[in-house]
Amino acid sequence: QNPDITITDNVLHFRAQGHGAKGDNIYEFEIEFLEPVEPKPVCRVTQRQLNITVQKKESNWWERLTKQEKRPLFLAPDFDRWLDESDAEMELKEKEEEKINKMKIESRVPKDPFKHLKKGYLIMYNLVQFLGFSWIFVNMTVRLFILGKDSFYDTFHTISDMMYFCQTLALMEIMNSLIGLVRSPLIPAVMQVFGRNFVLFVILGSLEEMQSKPVVFFVFYFWSITELFRYPYYMLSCIGIEWKPLTWLRYTVWIPLYPLGGLAEAVCIVQSIPIFSETGKFSLGLPNPLNVTIQFPFVLQIYLIALFLGIFVNFRHLYKQRKQHLGPKKRKMK
Repeated sequence: QNPDITITDNVLHFRAQGHGAKGDNIYEFEIEFLEPVEPKPVCRVTQRQLNITVQKKESNWWERLTKQEKRPLFLAPDFDRWLDESDAEMELKEKEEEKINKMKIESRVPKDPFKHLKKGYLIMYNLVQFLGFSWIFVNMTVRLFILGKDSFYDTFHTISDMMYFCQTLALMEIMNSLIGLVRSPLIPAVMQVFGRNFVLFVILGSLEEMQSKPVVFFVFYFWSITELFRYPYYMLSCIGIEWKPLTWLRYTVWIPLYPLGGLAEAVCIVQSIPIFSETGKFSLGLPNPLNVTIQFPFVLQIYLIALFLGIFVNFRHLYKQRKQHLGPKKRKMK
């Protein structure tokens, strides 16, 4: 208990009280090492034993442990950890070979001369998107507190320009994934970007009757909250920084927001179907002899089914990502 271990003039002094061969007693010993050692030993006490680690000042081979030629009676070698000179040389040789092989592999990988340019582009892209969606979120929140429910009815006219900019810029995410600039899968990026742009440009942008609907507020609000955490997470990842609270938020807030955003988009499409039926906008009449008209409301009904299938696919993809980043880390076998 409470061992007193010091190293003075290359001599290790040990003194502790414990229960051993002489019963409950004070046990002490001294060891004078063959060559200089570091004066600060590391001690670890367990229920079964006490481990003392002493570091050599110079990493070289010792002929023996102690200065005296005859080994003290209380010392016994641990052959599970024993290394003779040939073993030490083999271990050192293996480490050197491993280091050389690693250098050879690294030398085969061609260096990317545009690495810093790509990283700078990704940082700027994510920063601009973060600032854009932050402006949308703050603007909508302030107007909600000031105007209350009245802010629902003119959300599109107030926010649409910035939302157009951000969602048009989001097309670059598909290009980034397509050319391998980022490791994100292509299909989820295509589904999200084109799904949002379809609602924004085709449903809301083409129908003035839809622009004053309260559902527009919820569509824009759910989109902006999600991106407040996604873009800064990607921006910090570009420079090798991981902030755990941000990582948790990035892979958690989508759980309620993603289904709610999909539901708001579905409501928006359902409300637009009667308007498209009445106006006949985007309906396509085929020439004779077919004389068939493809009604756009029918296309929207098909799109509703695809929307919910897309939500399921993206939800599954995001859930796998969450398990990968927030799940328990698996220990590698050595």
